[in-house]
Amino acid sequence: MTISGTPTTEMTWAVSAADVGSAEALALLREYYVDVANRYYRLHLGREGTAEEIETGLADSPSDDLAPPGGVFLLGRYGGAADSCAGLRVLDARTVELTRVYVRPARRGTGGGARLLAAVDEAARALGAERIVLDTRLDLVEARALYLRNGYREIPAYNSGPYSQVWYGKDLTTGPADDRVPSPTADGPRADR
Repeated sequence: MTISGTPTTEMTWAVSAADVGSAEALALLREYYVDVANRYYRLHLGREGTAEEIETGLADSPSDDLAPPGGVFLLGRYGGAADSCAGLRVLDARTVELTRVYVRPARRGTGGGARLLAAVDEAARALGAERIVLDTRLDLVEARALYLRNGYREIPAYNSGPYSQVWYGKDLTTGPADDRVPSPTADGPRADR
């Protein structure tokens, strides 16, 4: 692409599996948590979360299960910089759960969310999944809109997490998600988001 006679490189998204314990992954997971936690604190308490609340929340919400064999962690790079992430955890032989979906605010509106969710579909199929499920909060309207634009549909609750207010599913075998509830996991529903 050329603008005013000057060659430029087009910024594009690339998504790949990454080590959930890497410095880049941990930085994005921290940003994700601070973003969703502060949105919750502002909405319900009229203030930002304290440093102690953030650190406690991070400690209580580990992401180490987003690694093989029971999961996968994806990093999205925009122009080479790690600017988005998502994780999948295996719930049962047919179902994976999507979690930790985040695009840095400066990169929102650049197609990163859609590219990330396309990679999520590929990773879920590679794990043998036929269905992806997720839970989220009602106030995370941008995320909810992203899920709906990318083939997710509301489903009945499959867990009882403390911040779970709406649940979505996507059927990877027939197209749009239906209203079937995934089979329960061997150790029951997960409460940590």
